[in-house]
Amino acid sequence: MTDLGPGGATAKNMAFPLNAWYVAAWDYEVTSATLLARRIADKPMTLYRTTEGRPVALADACWHRLAPLSLGTRVGADEVQCPYHGLRFNSAGRCTKMPAQETINPSAMVASYPVEQRHRYLWVWPGDPTLADPDLIPDMFQMDSPEWAGDGRTIDVQANYQLVLDNLMDLTHEEFVHSSSIGQEELSESDFVVTHDERTVTVTRWMHNIDAPPFWLKNMRDKFPGFEGKVDRWQIIEFQAPGTIRIDVGVAKAGTGAPEGDRSQGVNGFVMNTISPVDEKTALYFWAFQRNYRLESQLITTQLRDGVHGVFAEDEAMLTAQQAAIEANPGHEFYNLNIDAGGMWVRRIIQRMIEAERTHTANIDALADGSVS
Repeated sequence: MTDLGPGGATAKNMAFPLNAWYVAAWDYEVTSATLLARRIADKPMTLYRTTEGRPVALADACWHRLAPLSLGTRVGADEVQCPYHGLRFNSAGRCTKMPAQETINPSAMVASYPVEQRHRYLWVWPGDPTLADPDLIPDMFQMDSPEWAGDGRTIDVQANYQLVLDNLMDLTHEEFVHSSSIGQEELSESDFVVTHDERTVTVTRWMHNIDAPPFWLKNMRDKFPGFEGKVDRWQIIEFQAPGTIRIDVGVAKAGTGAPEGDRSQGVNGFVMNTISPVDEKTALYFWAFQRNYRLESQLITTQLRDGVHGVFAEDEAMLTAQQAAIEANPGHEFYNLNIDAGGMWVRRIIQRMIEAERTHTANIDALADGSVS
């Protein structure tokens, strides 16, 4: 085992940054006629669109008696009506109507969270709205680029979101969890390189002159009918804080230049993953598989989506079991192997974000109570 130094984790569930963008829904899930309830970073929200199509995220609790607004009704151009006593709130969270009275209490408001639509998702910022910079939304351009095609789904993960990040940052588990589709022993035998900065971590692994596992052999034959022979395989895992991981994956005919940048004799995909904590024990896992070949084929899009869904179902079962074991062994320390290097850097970055928020909040509180002049 390798001691990766400060930033190690215990089995006790971790918190999560609030000053960050998280995906709350696919763009098609939120309409101007309905209300969608979601909990993101332990904050209940109701999502909808104005009649002009602008996405809105409000706290899912009426100012009056905390009735869930998501059980209410969409009214007017941008308002929600509480299901209990009929109070109405606009997209800024301000009450616009109260029952049986003309005067509206000026304190009648609910939180309105910053929300942006990008890369086929709706992203929300559950923290300090004054810090919500859209430029911090992770880059997932393959999701809506005409040069890529694909589709995905959402998994309700019954596990802490950092366990999902661990799973994606170390793909050697494919040899054991996904042995019938994408796993092979070369995953554990090959070298890898880890690089990082303040907000990103990249793990790069190449496997040269190997047999293609079943999933990739099928994809090669989609592009090169009847393909036989060895391949060069790559996995380039790119984490973007706090919960997005793009995985550049593929195989090419061995010795045709893929490691040097020429992937024309292969097939290339991106596994797009963005994980949003629901609370300390559950998460929403939004994923898609995007490819840059045979873009016209809906059949291949559907086959890839369903194939990856089956692979991720195996991950989901393992993560659920892992979370149950964590709860059964409170305080147990996680031990680290060399393969955990990427995941440990992810944990360090997230912990630094959490600590920075705590300092920011403490400074604001100190100014508010006059202890800092």
